[in-house]
Amino acid sequence: MIWRKTEPDLAKPAQRDAKRVLIIHLGDLGEFVRALGPAKAIREFHIGARITLLTTEAVKALAEKCPYFDMVEVDGKPKEPQAITQLIGRIRSAKYDMIYDLEGSSRTNSYFQGLRPWPPHWSGPNPNASHAYLEPDREQIHPLDAYRRQLELAGIPLDHEPLPDLSWVRMALRDPPRLRPDYFGLRGPYVLLLPRGDAAAKDRRWPEAKYVDIACRIARQGVTPVVLGGPEERDIGAAIARGEPTAKNLVTRADLFQAVGLAQKAAYVLGDDVDLMHVAAAAGAQCLAFLSTNANPERDAPRGPGGVVGFTAAVVADLPVEQVERQLRNAGVLRAERATA
Repeated sequence: MIWRKTEPDLAKPAQRDAKRVLIIHLGDLGEFVRALGPAKAIREFHIGARITLLTTEAVKALAEKCPYFDMVEVDGKPKEPQAITQLIGRIRSAKYDMIYDLEGSSRTNSYFQGLRPWPPHWSGPNPNASHAYLEPDREQIHPLDAYRRQLELAGIPLDHEPLPDLSWVRMALRDPPRLRPDYFGLRGPYVLLLPRGDAAAKDRRWPEAKYVDIACRIARQGVTPVVLGGPEERDIGAAIARGEPTAKNLVTRADLFQAVGLAQKAAYVLGDDVDLMHVAAAAGAQCLAFLSTNANPERDAPRGPGGVVGFTAAVVADLPVEQVERQLRNAGVLRAERATA
């Protein structure tokens, strides 16, 4: 039997009164944070629906606290053929009224194919989907712009881009003391530094020496530099703390939720294009992100309600410390330089 999409399906919007909705997103932390904007729009559109997220173990902690989902399943990327078949069977038996594929990969397209010949209503970049999003530039534009168009084609009207928002974190965790700056002994204004420790990404890293330099300049103004990161940033975090003794090195010490709390209270956030930069932007912080033009900075740039300034260069290491310091002064984080006679 050959299944074909009929013309009425092309124009039919998603059921607003859908009872069972599935959202699929299988990306890393930074990509998942960006997908929280459209997830919120889906939640607000399908009032009263039971919404399930199909994702991976990497974002489980954040996803399970998020108010946009009623259930979180983290086996979204099985490797064995039998496990893939079981996953497709589980999706079929759940009888979802609407599925939003926010991943849009060959893997999720294979899930769609596995649900034929009678797949559920499906929003995503698949030509056979009931709500197909097939614009040729979708992989070149910023994901939030692509998400907006995808949701509009599914009948979810948006008057602005679906910005990610992590303001719910404090309420979801009942604002515990560990989310506050003073939990780490921070008093007064501070700037978060988010370096990249991955030595393989040479053109996408601001160098250790420049992080030490900007930390010293920040500290001289009475503002505390605070370094965040994971295991790969241990060495650079330690180097910044050695170069500027007043700096607070929280690399591997602050968990994801504490990083959100620190970003919400930070005077500013600056650093490389790492997952935590997307987290900080979604937390509402003012951010400065270093972006390589060897990639696609217009597509990769973090976005958030506090605003993000992007400094670009083919090799991020070429960006001067003086330019970064000037941005901090323009933002009011550091005192303006006095004019000389």
